[in-house]
Amino acid sequence: MQFEFLEHTADVKFRCYGKTLAEVFENVSRALSHHTNRGEAVKTTQTKELSVEGTDHQNLLYNFIDEILYLLDAENFLVAEASVSIEGNNLKATLKGDDSKGYDNLDHIKAATYAEMYVKQTSKGWEAQAVVDV
Repeated sequence: MQFEFLEHTADVKFRCYGKTLAEVFENVSRALSHHTNRGEAVKTTQTKELSVEGTDHQNLLYNFIDEILYLLDAENFLVAEASVSIEGNNLKATLKGDDSKGYDNLDHIKAATYAEMYVKQTSKGWEAQAVVDV
């Protein structure tokens, strides 16, 4: 399982899994896409490069989500998948996706939040959890 959505009273809460830290972040992008496009597949007609940094893994996750939301809001870029590399607290990603104008009834995400957010190493690999404001 790459990600799962969890109960939350007002916002969207999800948890992602991966064998590596980079894979967890790739699955975060998948979870965001899954929610935004209501589980429907997103075409991969465009590619964008993304670089973010953070003070720690949690801050890096927040900034990564924030940049993906910015691309959707400002550039109409709907992410389908990401190829992520992480060195320290620096993340670089190649994002594949499509123009969001070609999709009806997208579920808008307003912002990333730090509420209930974590990134941790487990006995099975890595896990991250986030809540986004909708």
